[in-house]
Amino acid sequence: MKKDRKQEFSPKAQQKKADKIGVKDGLIVAHHGVAVEVLFNSGERRMVRSKRNSGHVVGDDVSVTGEVLKRLPRKTELRRKDARGGIHLVAANLDVLGIVLAPLSPASFIDRAIVAARAAGLIPFLVINKSDLAATAELVALVNAVYADCVEIFTLSAAMQSGLDPLKTFLSQGHRGVFVGNSGVGKSSLLNAICPEIDLKVGEINLFNGLGRHTTTVSTLHSLASGGELVDTPGFRDFGLVEISVEDLAEHFPGFEEHRNIACKFRNCRHRTEPGCRVVELVKSGNITTERYETYINLLDEVETAETESRNREWGK
Repeated sequence: MKKDRKQEFSPKAQQKKADKIGVKDGLIVAHHGVAVEVLFNSGERRMVRSKRNSGHVVGDDVSVTGEVLKRLPRKTELRRKDARGGIHLVAANLDVLGIVLAPLSPASFIDRAIVAARAAGLIPFLVINKSDLAATAELVALVNAVYADCVEIFTLSAAMQSGLDPLKTFLSQGHRGVFVGNSGVGKSSLLNAICPEIDLKVGEINLFNGLGRHTTTVSTLHSLASGGELVDTPGFRDFGLVEISVEDLAEHFPGFEEHRNIACKFRNCRHRTEPGCRVVELVKSGNITTERYETYINLLDEVETAETESRNREWGK
């Protein structure tokens, strides 16, 4: 009897076909350079070889046939640019981004990470670590003064195991996130405190420059006992913006949220010298500080330069 074509292409029939040829769907939970560890939907884990330039990252949903990886469509992806202009994909299919701070953290890192997260469709939040240190009090006051109305802020001490519960509660709401921050802010200590079974190596701080060593060399995804997932990534000191347009920056820069209900005169306003700019009016009235506006202008100069260089490259082809 001839098989009904609808039955042939039904989900059940397709799954049987996939099982027959050995196709398995799963999630990349660790990246080791020349291989990735895949957690399959069946619960099985195994290593699958992967080329270094394959583009696969932790958080990718994949389909595996034998030793062949096929990446499934991503919902989100977070990228950054290093000091040399190299572009790095941090992780895929995240929905939140935790920006970890400690004394001596560069202020510009926060704004870049928030803009990158929002432009990628992620919810950013700040984690101020090392609250047990006297030097952190000044950082807490500064960060709350600037960002309290923009993002959620968690103040804690990973080393002392204090202040962790609010962050755990937040992550347990089904979030998959990643912590980013300069080396030395205590990302590994924080992950150990939240997920002690992973037992990450914690590096020493350089007493000369206050920066830490990169103690994580492999990206991994961890499920939390209280719910939620976290990706651990190697540390880095730069968070350059990747393919962020002027419009993206103007929309997502932290501290400009107040103008959203009252639009600027021009839809594509850059908040520089355009007439009828709501942001400039808020700066003049003191609702946005001059310092925040100057920080925005510095980033705007950078984004405009990147856009010009990109156009010149296209014209040169």
